[in-house]
Formats: sequence, structure tokens, C-alpha cells
Amino acid sequence: MDENSDKAEPWDEAHRLANDAGENFYIDPLSGRFVMTEHYLRERGFCCGSGCRHCPYEGEDKKFPE
Repeated sequence: MDENSDKAEPWDEAHRLANDAGENFYIDPLSGRFVMTEHYLRERGFCCGSGCRHCPYEGEDKKFPE
């Protein structure tokens, strides 16, 4: 569910299941595209600045690799 809304998004369940299982990606049920999970983005360790749907670094100082 989007943090700013009480309305569930169509991909919320797919992301929750994949993230809880430690998966890196899931398939968006609307577009059929691969989407990176929060788990994967945290493990990667930095924000790429692309506006990823589940970016855990939003609102924080961006940590780019050297």
C-alpha cells in the first residue's frame, strides 16, 4: 500500500510476497514488467536516482557508489 494513501495498489500483494521471500524482482500485474523489490534495493546499498517504485532511500541523503 502506498504510504500516502489507504488505497491498495494493484502491485502491493505481488511486492509483499516477493519481498518477504527475499526475491529481487516481481512482475507487475498491470504492465508485465519486472520491478525491483525493496529487499533488492536495500541489498544493493545505494540509490541510483531513477525513482524506483520501492526505493528505501527516498527522503534520505543519496548514497552513490564511488
